[in-house]
Amino acid sequence: MNSVPQAPLILITGGARGVGAATARLAAAQGYDVAISFVSNEPAALAVAADVEAVGRRALPMRADSADPEQVAQLFAAIDREFGRIDVLVNNAAIIAQQSRLEDFEFERMQRIFAVNSIGPMLCAQQAVTRMSRRYNGRGGAVINVSSASARLGSPNEYVDYAASKGALETFTTGFAREVARDGIRVNCIRPGHIYTDMHASGGEPGRVDRVKDSIPMGRGGQPEEVARAILWLASAEASFITGTFLDVTGGK
Repeated sequence: MNSVPQAPLILITGGARGVGAATARLAAAQGYDVAISFVSNEPAALAVAADVEAVGRRALPMRADSADPEQVAQLFAAIDREFGRIDVLVNNAAIIAQQSRLEDFEFERMQRIFAVNSIGPMLCAQQAVTRMSRRYNGRGGAVINVSSASARLGSPNEYVDYAASKGALETFTTGFAREVARDGIRVNCIRPGHIYTDMHASGGEPGRVDRVKDSIPMGRGGQPEEVARAILWLASAEASFITGTFLDVTGGK
């Protein structure tokens, strides 16, 4: 009796909304089983999981703050139990705070933004590498870090702390990619530009993309699905000789 080959497993942090949710749905359509983490919006996470299962794939939605090492360890332990493998990690979870200038930032705000946006991806990668790496008898894998065009542009007068946290994520991408390249793990980074997601409301301006779209060479904001396609291309065998690379999904900005 032939055993059915097991589907590859993708973990998407912050998978309940925006780019994460779009990536989860597209990954399921491409044949992945999907684990997503979320922090607060359980109904949205369950809706994404239902969409994954609707196309015949397995889903694991799990509450986990990626800035908390214990919760990250529990997330990966649940993946071990449910799937026994991880093939792709998408470090997508990120936060911004209210638009303001540096002198108005609270220390707690800066600390939390770096904890989630910079340290969180490192904690998740730390767990993933011990499962993916040939050094640990893994089958290899791919890590895609989701940065932002703000790492290049700096987000002055809005959120320089967010931009700086993404700059740290990009430096981590470069170092980690070189560290694990011989272990069968490819590490790449996506830089979304102005994308229509709920995140802008967190910064106090839900209509931000429409305000700035004329400054984008293509004259429009991007859709989460457009970022998801880039993420899943980097995760795929089509990108087999690509690591340590940054792919802008910005409409030219």
